[in-house]
Order: sequence, then structure tokens, then C-alpha cells
Amino acid sequence: MRKSDFYFNLPTERIAQTPPTVRGESRLLDLDSAEAFTDRSFKEISELLHPNDLLVFNDTKVIPARLFGRKESGGKVELLVERITSKNQVLAHIRASKAPKPGTKLQLEEQVSVEVTGREGALFEVMFDPARTVIEWLEAYGRMPLPPYIEREAEETDSERYQTVYARKKGAVAAPTAGLHFTDELLNRLEHAGVGRGFVTLHVGAGTFQPMRAERVEDHVMHSEWCEVSEPLCEQIQQTKKAGGRVVAVGTTAVRSLETAAKSGELAPFCGETNIFITPGYHFNTVDALLTNFHLPESTLMMLVTAFGGYERVMAAYQHAIEQKYRFFSYGDAMFLSR
Repeated sequence: MRKSDFYFNLPTERIAQTPPTVRGESRLLDLDSAEAFTDRSFKEISELLHPNDLLVFNDTKVIPARLFGRKESGGKVELLVERITSKNQVLAHIRASKAPKPGTKLQLEEQVSVEVTGREGALFEVMFDPARTVIEWLEAYGRMPLPPYIEREAEETDSERYQTVYARKKGAVAAPTAGLHFTDELLNRLEHAGVGRGFVTLHVGAGTFQPMRAERVEDHVMHSEWCEVSEPLCEQIQQTKKAGGRVVAVGTTAVRSLETAAKSGELAPFCGETNIFITPGYHFNTVDALLTNFHLPESTLMMLVTAFGGYERVMAAYQHAIEQKYRFFSYGDAMFLSR
């Protein structure tokens, strides 16, 4: 397979720059209907789910991971935390006119003092002032890290809207966006209809937005992210399957977490790094249905969705979505499909 096999022409006006005025007032493309595709409102998700189905969400919480400042030399610098590695240390992307060397001190947002201590591939090891933890510094001075295709500065409303209503475990620098459509009211309605709810945690990194540079898909080196699939969730999934229900992953991060935990062929608790790369031909062990937003052309997430729903079916659905003026990417609309 080649990267170009997953290309589609997306007009820039289809890229959502802001969330819907009201959370959940988005559209849903149903790939499982009797027709080729059915255009729905997201609120109709309840019509596509059955009693005994289990929705699996990613409960990671986005941290305000972007900081701006200067080097001691006076040069401008932007730091984007990729991962917190200890209470005072992170791996980060640093944008500057010249890559900082170990020992370089940075003054960020005028209040945050950090030191570059090393390098790990494209990322920099950065030590924060131990007067506070990294999380405390970020929550006091950091800015919400909106995706690169949102061409505006983060606003105060993004701190709430670029976050799921069930987010609870701090550590992501990008939101698991399929979950942004859910409201507390909708979750309660689904629960009363007999639809179960479970959670994985995968701290989404900024690497999710990095373009694939290799032309041959098999040459791509997937970035790693930390995830956890708990024993209680594994038991929930086993009970769901026994009752004839489906495991419905809310977003590609939930898919990657569950399939990592079932890599041996049997689902088991997992906690650690995953760099699972799902492409057409992959055998899915756990997930039966998927709710996901629309993804970037030639992206690893586009490859995952075509692996799950079938290449021709998904590529045709994307063309339909473009023609019907669906909103794309993080703040955009969603699609529902079965394996």
C-alpha cells in the first residue's frame, strides 16, 4: 500500500474552525443503513445502538500544553508538551529559529522557567522549575493546544469545548474528538436505554497530527502513546459479548487501546506504551462498531478507519460527506460504521 492510496481532495471550507454553537448539534453519517449512506443528526445515535451494546470512551483529559516565551539570547520560542514523564519533566516539541542545545534555559509566559536537558529523537527533554509540578505550571500559564489545521488562536471557550464531558485523567495534548459530541443528557438517555458505558485511557500526543513521510505504508514508524485498559473493562466487554451486545469504540483512540490489549488474540488488561499501527488487512479482535470523526487525507487514522469499514466503502463515504457539506476534523461531524 502507498500513502497516496488514502488521499482525497478536501476543500478547505469543509475544515471546521469552531465547534457547533451547542455541544452535540452536529451531523452523523450512518454507513450501516439500508441505503448506501444515511445523513442523520448526531442525536439519532440512539437509533443505531441496541440494549446490551457497550460504548467504550477514552477518558483522557487535555492539558493546556502550549507555552510561548524566549531563550536567554532573546530569540522567540514555542514549547508544546508531548508527554509528561515525571512531576517536573516532559518531552516536548520546541519551535525556535535554532534548535536549543542541552543546558539552554527558556523563560515561558514570563513566569515559567525551564531548562532543556537533552534530546530524544525529534523531541526535547525539558525540566520545569520544581517549585510546582508540570501540571500546576501548565494549568496556571499554559494555553489549549488546538490542532494545526484550526487557523486561529485558542479562545477561552476552547478550554471547555475541546474537552469531552467525561474527561478525567490529565495527560493528553489533543482531544479524543469523537467524544466531543456527547452531552451528559445524551449519555443518561443511552444508559436508560440499556446501552453500557466503559472507559479506556489513551493520552493522545501531538504526533497524531504529524504527516506520514514514508510513501510506502509499511515503512512508516508509528509514534507511541501511553494507554491503559483495565481489568474491570475487560470483564465488561466479556459480559457484553456473552449477552450478544456489540463493543462500540468511541473514536480511533479507543480502537487502538482495545486492539493493543487484545494483540495476543485474547483481551487482557494492559498498561503501557502502544504504537499499534492498524492498516487494511488487520484482523480486529475486540471492536465491533466505530463512531469516529472525519480524518486527514493520507493519515494513519484514515488507514485505521478503512481497515475497519472497508477501503472502498469508507472512501466513498468520505466523498459523500464532502458533497453533502459535512464538517471535517476535530470540531467537525461524525460517522458510524460496523466492522
